[in-house]
Amino acid sequence: MKRQVLLFNIFTAAMFTLPAFASEDGITGVQWGRNTYNFESMPSGPQPIKNLNSRVLVGDFNNPNLTPEAAAALKKRGELALAGGFPSAEDQCRPIAPPFFSAVQFDMQILQSKNGDLTILGHQDDQVRHVRMNGTHPAKVVPTAMGDSIGHWEGDTLVVDTVGVRTDEFIASDRIGTPQSELMHVVERYRLIDGTRAKADMDAYEKAAGVIGGRPPGGYLNRDLNLKGMRLEVTMEDPKVFKQPLTGVLTFRPMTVGWREAVCAENPVQHYEGEWVGLPKAERPDF
Repeated sequence: MKRQVLLFNIFTAAMFTLPAFASEDGITGVQWGRNTYNFESMPSGPQPIKNLNSRVLVGDFNNPNLTPEAAAALKKRGELALAGGFPSAEDQCRPIAPPFFSAVQFDMQILQSKNGDLTILGHQDDQVRHVRMNGTHPAKVVPTAMGDSIGHWEGDTLVVDTVGVRTDEFIASDRIGTPQSELMHVVERYRLIDGTRAKADMDAYEKAAGVIGGRPPGGYLNRDLNLKGMRLEVTMEDPKVFKQPLTGVLTFRPMTVGWREAVCAENPVQHYEGEWVGLPKAERPDF
């Protein structure tokens, strides 16, 4: 999109205190980072939607796993992108719901509260998700911006199950604009992997997808390959969009900097005409 988010690096005090160490599980409490957008592919099965254009977001509406309705909707968004852009949650500083939440994050962190529940923080547009551990979804889920997420551990793998994401004109499964319906069911599986493998997987994907600019020489990722990386597998099941469930992969490594705030709705620069559609607007000045 045309807007570029204004970034501020925060190395010490932040809006809330972040732990400087990992918990015993090795996943929570660590600040994880990556250098690319979107999902990596699984070795087999349905593949994530690819971007067909190097300048703007034009999704491959010919992906065989898309339903005819989803393919038509994605094609229309691609046409809008070529004409100037289409509105999305990321572009409009709105909550970025799963599965899009994972695909757009460069920095993320999972924090555990005293009662065991989790908070997942995403750097892009300062996103926050809440996960109830060892619970169940309500018999009747009321749709919300982030959906209803419950989590549990399967051995050393953290599993987060999300349903009930509220849909609107801004909702999408990814930043390319793949649609998402009220039937979307997302299962995320977080697990640690060898540091060398994490770097190899990230290098391969970065070579194919490109690295997003703005990083200092050497980047923000810890170069110590003795440290574990994290693999996140995101399975999307939405019969109105995908003919078969689709699993995308994201690979993260520990970071060397503190939490970086991404100013979106309050960004005082680099706005463009029409960006503020749907955002709060005062009818008259306060003073």
